[in-house]
Amino acid sequence: MARSERDVIDFSALESELRAAVESEQRHERENAAKLRAVTQRGTSYNQFRDLVLSCHLKPLEKKDKERAPRKQPWNPVAPGNK
Repeated sequence: MARSERDVIDFSALESELRAAVESEQRHERENAAKLRAVTQRGTSYNQFRDLVLSCHLKPLEKKDKERAPRKQPWNPVAPGNK
């Protein structure tokens, strides 16, 4: 039996396709949960709803991230005192 090139499985392409599908599904679940949370909040405008959904991938900072951490970039790099 001769094997054609169609019978050969490209595992690296298959793995990257699987990772993309899993990431897409996780994003969908995260955004859907954010939408459901935003709908339950009363008095929110569409812009607030949209901002909640767009920021659903962000994670809150931990205490160790904020305390005594060296600043990597100044807030205003154009200001004369930040050179």
